[in-house]
This record gives sequence, structure tokens and C-alpha cells, in this order.
Amino acid sequence: MTHTSRPARRVLISGASIAGPALAHWLDRYGFEVTVVEKAAAVRGGGYAIDVRGTAREAVDRMGHLPALTKAHVDSRRITFVDAAGEEVGSLQPEQLTGGEAGVDLEVRRGDLAEVLYTPLRGRVEFLFNDSIATLDDDGDAVHVVLDSGVRRTFDLVVGADGLHSNTRRLVFGPEEPFHSYLGRVFAGFTLPNEFGLAHEAVMWNEPGRSAVLYAHEPSDPVHGFLNFTRDTPPFEAFRDARAQRDLVAARFPERAWHLPRMVEAMREADDLFFDIVSQIHMPTWSHGRVVLAGDAAHATSFISGQGSSVALVGAYVLAGELATHADHAEAFAAYERRVRPFAERNQALATSGGSAVTPVTRQELEARNALLRDPEAAARAMVTASATEGRAVHSSLELPDYPRPACPDYPRAV
Repeated sequence: MTHTSRPARRVLISGASIAGPALAHWLDRYGFEVTVVEKAAAVRGGGYAIDVRGTAREAVDRMGHLPALTKAHVDSRRITFVDAAGEEVGSLQPEQLTGGEAGVDLEVRRGDLAEVLYTPLRGRVEFLFNDSIATLDDDGDAVHVVLDSGVRRTFDLVVGADGLHSNTRRLVFGPEEPFHSYLGRVFAGFTLPNEFGLAHEAVMWNEPGRSAVLYAHEPSDPVHGFLNFTRDTPPFEAFRDARAQRDLVAARFPERAWHLPRMVEAMREADDLFFDIVSQIHMPTWSHGRVVLAGDAAHATSFISGQGSSVALVGAYVLAGELATHADHAEAFAAYERRVRPFAERNQALATSGGSAVTPVTRQELEARNALLRDPEAAARAMVTASATEGRAVHSSLELPDYPRPACPDYPRAV
């Protein structure tokens, strides 16, 4: 039975990364009463750079955040590939691989984007840090929530914007495994001092099925290190054991070549190690009753696509707009999914349609890639042009709807 006796105005959002604050921004502007619960102690800063491209750039422009994000742009200018011995093979501009547009797309540190989204919401939206949803009871008329802290609250709607391994999704839709599509890779990310003289660039070492990347913003900033490798089965046994994670990664990079020994050492010592598998989320539906999923919780694209944050920003705009224009939340959820699902699925496909240029799996793929890199003109023609063109089309394949002007007149940023 569908209950539509009154508009849904009290919304709980689980997750304060990207999708959550972006959705809170729009819901607040439409006059909703918004609470965000986040298991971390604060909005998390730092992090590697992420891209805001295509339709997502229009979304942040409509939010009023384009000037701040343009100022925070880190401007990566080159990706250099080295061989197993650490000798340079060739270089490309990032846009040649990603399908981005130089001078148009934004590349910002993940923490900078999170801060830009969060700061204007302070004092307007309720944030509950160091907490998480323990139980949900959707009785058709409202959702009764108990938090880990013991706090009990009632909301009209709950949004799970809590990432790839969403707690909200688990509570409402069940275990992650049926929705989880493993893409055959494991990665570890961490920071280390910039001892390499790098700035605004990435350097990538490859062997078949393995890659090591050093990625630098400003010369004075720490460098982001990434070690990733193929594996037939996910290493679930390592997820709860930090030492096992470090041992697993180190065992796959035994070479005394290039900067690998230093990277392995830094990975073992890092206090910011991020270990995970490369995977996507595919859900048959994004909503159930008065609960709906957003961002990676609904449609994780994987970092290989480079589009997770962009799709999350677009989805937040659409979900809020549909909730603002439908009195019935079920109709709003359905309209949101109809608009965003095709866009999300096209972006998910970017992670599975090739990719051998960046992460060759076989010796043959690696040698072919390196041969092309040694001839920059041939590389542009044969290796990157098609994927870049496809990427540009996908990044902009959803046109943002024009929803009614937000009803909140005192919001500090203009539409």
C-alpha cells in the first residue's frame, strides 16, 4: 500500500562524502528539513584528485560552487609511463585517456570538493558525526531510525549515500554480494613525501596485471601512491586485517626497480592506507518504500571509470528536484531512477570497455601499448582517440532537467 497523506519533508541522509552533502544542498534549498549522519568524526579532507566533467560541471555551476572549485583545480598536465626497469616509454596528456576537456573539466582534491559542498550547509543542515544507522523501521508512513549512539528519530524519507559498501543498502536490501560486481583488481592507496620532484603529473609503472602510480599535485604536497594488481577472486580474508592487506600488496611488488621498494615501504608505514577492490554496484532498483539510494551506494562506477563523483553530483541534483516536484515520494524515486539509471550505466561501462592502455593485463597488451607510446602521433590516433571520444559523449549524455526555482529565498548562493 502506498501512503501519500502528506508530503515527505523530513529527510535523513546517511553519508557525508560527496553524494550526501550535494543532496543536502538541494533539499535544503527546496525547504526540506535535512539531517546528515556520518560515521567519521568530520568531513574527511585530503585524498587524491577527482574529476568533475560533463553534466556534473553544470550541476556544480547550478549549485553556485563553480568559482570555488575552479580555484581548487589542481591542473594535472602529464601522465608518463615507464617500463619494468623504470625507463620512460612515453607521455600523454590526461585528457587523451580520460575523454576530458582541457580548460573545461575540473580536477580537484576529493577533500576540497567535500569541503566546498559542506561549508555552506553548516548552521543550515543538521550533521551528526561519529554515528551511523543501526536499525531502520519503515512502517509505510515514516521511517523510525535508531542510531549506533542510541538516538531514536523519525523521518519521512531516508537516503543511503554511504558509498560502495553502504550500510543503508545492507539494512534495507540485504547483503552486498548479490549487487557487487568485482572487476578483478585490488588496490592500495596511500601518501608519501614528494621525494621524486613531481608536480601536476602522474608517473605509471606497469607489468602485466600490475601497476604502480605516483601522482603529484603541488611540489610541496605529499605524493599519492597507488599499487594495484589483478586477482581472480576478491581477498575478503584481508578486509578486516590491516597487516594482511599490507602483506598481500607487498608480495605482488617484489621488484627492486624504479620506486617500487620505496612505495612498498611507504605503504607498510602509511597511516592513511586505503585498501579495497575495484568493483561496481548493480541494483535492480534503487528504492524500497521510503528509502532510496544515491551515489556509489546505488551505482558505484569504480575508480577506473573516473566518474563516481560526477555521477553522484548529477544524481543528487535530480533526486532533489524530483522530490521537490512530486508530492508522492514513490513517484519521485521512480522518476529519479528513470532519468539517472541510463546515465549511471553508461558511465559504469567506461570501466569495462577496454582499459588496456592504462592497465594492460597481458604481455602482448603491454608491449603493444608501449610501442604506441614511443610514437606519440600513432598513440593519439590508435590508442586514445576512440576512448576519449566515447568518454566525452558519456560524460555529457544526460541533460539536466530544469526544476522549479528552489523555495528557500535566503540561501546565500544564487541559482
